[in-house]
Amino acid sequence: MKVLAVCRGDAETLAGLKYKSGINKAPVGGPVMVDAEGIVGDRICNRRHHGGVDQAIYIEGSLTLDWWAEELGRPLPAGTFGENLVIDDLDNRDVAVGDRFVVGDVVLEVTSARIPCATFAAKMGDSKFVRRYTLAARPGAYCRVIRGGMVEAGLPVGYQPFDGQKVTMPDMIATFGKTLSPEDRTRYLAVPIHHKLRSALDMRS
Repeated sequence: MKVLAVCRGDAETLAGLKYKSGINKAPVGGPVMVDAEGIVGDRICNRRHHGGVDQAIYIEGSLTLDWWAEELGRPLPAGTFGENLVIDDLDNRDVAVGDRFVVGDVVLEVTSARIPCATFAAKMGDSKFVRRYTLAARPGAYCRVIRGGMVEAGLPVGYQPFDGQKVTMPDMIATFGKTLSPEDRTRYLAVPIHHKLRSALDMRS
């Protein structure tokens, strides 16, 4: 695997919306710095739901984006889904919480799945896209930064699967907003999930 694109965005107001968003991302030429909050210079406008240490970097796999391009009948330039990194030869369905991606000195650890929202639907120009993305069950992955450094397109990507129970990206989007079974709750708490989800599950104990 390798990095196909590194993307970041500015604060913009999308058509039909009254608030600014950083979802419009575009590829960056040359190396960029990744710190604990993500790609330096990438705008996060709604920090209640986006960004933060456990949603620092959003990854999409090229195989998944290829599937979406065919499904939608149009090309999807890097950054279309608001992703920070596009990784070649990666299928989002194979990604699980705790998996690690190593790009040069940078180490990223998967924490949760991308959950679609109204801003994403507005970006795609489709009011039904939230449901469509959810039903497709191929969500991108959010990561925390274990170690920062520089990243750029073309760098090789090392993949370290989590050594334990699997909570995949399809698992996470399928159970979002639902009450987990005792077995699933135990499985989710056994992996390094996003701290907000862990707190929510702990409160239900």
